[in-house]
Amino acid sequence: MEINQTYNYLSLAIEQGIGTLTIERPKVLNALSTEVLEELELMLDDIAMMETIDVLLVTGAGEKAFVAGADIAEMKEKRVFEGRAFSEVGNRVFSKLANLRQPTIACVNGFALGGGCELALACDMRLGAENAKFGQPEVGLGIIPGFGGTQRLARLVGTGMAKELIFTGNIIDAKEAHRIGLLNRVVPAEELITEAQNLANQIRKNAPLAVELSKEVIDRGLEMPIEHGLRLEAEVFGSLFSTEDQTEGMDAFLNRRKASFTKQ
Repeated sequence: MEINQTYNYLSLAIEQGIGTLTIERPKVLNALSTEVLEELELMLDDIAMMETIDVLLVTGAGEKAFVAGADIAEMKEKRVFEGRAFSEVGNRVFSKLANLRQPTIACVNGFALGGGCELALACDMRLGAENAKFGQPEVGLGIIPGFGGTQRLARLVGTGMAKELIFTGNIIDAKEAHRIGLLNRVVPAEELITEAQNLANQIRKNAPLAVELSKEVIDRGLEMPIEHGLRLEAEVFGSLFSTEDQTEGMDAFLNRRKASFTKQ
């Protein structure tokens, strides 16, 4: 499957099973307007169907910003129902990103503020350049995070730290983001994409269906009591014993050879 849609603010490159989705509005630090969100939704729908993408990287164009936030100039004149609708669109799109069958890695190459931080939170993993900055400064604008920040940030770094960041609107650097668990790794800016590609290839060498279902079980399990999550884990664990990849993986291990996986 190929992308047939023409995009004004997004690009997608695919190389050896790794897709790189880039948000391209560098003059406004890749701010998320309604048009960007609409394009992102269309592209994510296509990516979900692409067998040529095993792992997706998400980044922003330019050297200053991943995504500096939602488009404040657009938001300024909204009223109650329009504000709610804008939040609902952002949450729907970011949930599609979070629920992609492919593992996703945010490559944070600069400012990730407001909606940009929330975009990174919707990815499975986050790698940050040394110049990356994170924050949810919405309270300084008289609003709250509206694209999942109040929910995903607390689940990732804990309620106390999430409340501190959201209540103060403080911006933190990459080192602090790594310390609190917001970033998986901090790397020099010039090595960011290479490091993400290396991580993607470590994922790709494993049984793809097992990786896909691991993501599903982790994410679904976080939304249920642990005893229910353990039952889900056992069910999915057992189901994989019907796959060619399980047979191949264990046979390769016992015979000390490299496994050759095929998705089914």
